[in-house]
Amino acid sequence: MSEYQYYEFQAIDRPLTEKEMAELRSYSTRARITPRSFANHYEWGNFKGDEDAWMFRYFDAFLYLANWGTHVFKVRLPSKSLDLADVRPYCSRNSLTARKNKDQVVLTFASQDDEEEDWYTGEGILSSLIAIRAELARGDRRALYLGWLLAVQADELDVDEPEPPVPPGLGQLSASLEALVEFLRIEPDLLRVAAEASAQVSTLSPARKELMAWLTTLPPVDKDTWLARLFAEDTLSVSAELHRRFVQDHDPVQPSLAPPPRRTIGEIRRIAERHAAERRQNAEREAAAEVDRRQRQAARERAKHLDTLVGKETRLWADAERLVATKQPKNYDAAVQLLVDLRDLAARSGAGDFETRLEALRALHAQKPSLLKRIAKAGL
Repeated sequence: MSEYQYYEFQAIDRPLTEKEMAELRSYSTRARITPRSFANHYEWGNFKGDEDAWMFRYFDAFLYLANWGTHVFKVRLPSKSLDLADVRPYCSRNSLTARKNKDQVVLTFASQDDEEEDWYTGEGILSSLIAIRAELARGDRRALYLGWLLAVQADELDVDEPEPPVPPGLGQLSASLEALVEFLRIEPDLLRVAAEASAQVSTLSPARKELMAWLTTLPPVDKDTWLARLFAEDTLSVSAELHRRFVQDHDPVQPSLAPPPRRTIGEIRRIAERHAAERRQNAEREAAAEVDRRQRQAARERAKHLDTLVGKETRLWADAERLVATKQPKNYDAAVQLLVDLRDLAARSGAGDFETRLEALRALHAQKPSLLKRIAKAGL
């Protein structure tokens, strides 16, 4: 298998300037560079830039994959939208790491699978993940927990270590988070364990109708303030604040509800192993049921076929003998199929001359080893 590496950067908050695009071009003559992106793949050679340096300077999202099993997703947010202190409980050595530079935070999700992959292109994958950035800015911590869950899967953490805070909605993943689960190759049984301790919420992705109804309840001065800020400030941070205000108004915090107890990594793994065993058992039962269904369907179809042959046994014997006499292999196959039909018809009717006639046919054509081999293979 040939080598394949794919790099893609996306600029979301602002387009690249002509100068910046020229700077990027100096690193590659063949990359696809636009005011919003840099994309290139390598079948030989390597990327000459610095991924994190580019993220802090130019871009808001990044994706890398290699056909030897490495998957990386990076996302940059303003530190006012994502406090590094909130991120640290979810970080590990490799699966989820965070770096801060001045007023920006870059998160790195990294998955490694030693099995080689036959990738034809990485195009289109990053676009399915970009919405995670806005979700994080709105205070949604599910992506962080998924990064931590990947570390559990990769055995990066001690079994006695407790899990970090479990965000709500892990059983209601958005399309972007489902894409992240697929890209990071998080095991479904671990994801199921995570969802079991995660509360359900109703306002993760409010519909436009809900938003419009809520906006009519805000005082005009508040709406004017929000509109002015959207024009004058970082739109990601402002829209994230607005979303958090909406969530607070619709799902007020219930101080009387205690958070669920945190499980240890060992407990999570044991539960996941139990789920995996149940899933395998269910799959085996379903596979056995499918085999039984197919066998019963085949038996019904076989019975219908034999029904059409009842009373035609004399003609079938004659057809079989005629086909054998041609000494052609394809006709031998057709003759053997007729003999199988005659055997099954005899079994249904109780007629006892099939074996006698078959033995006579074998004796008559004893010098045709190809025919005799086919007869034996058919179990006759």
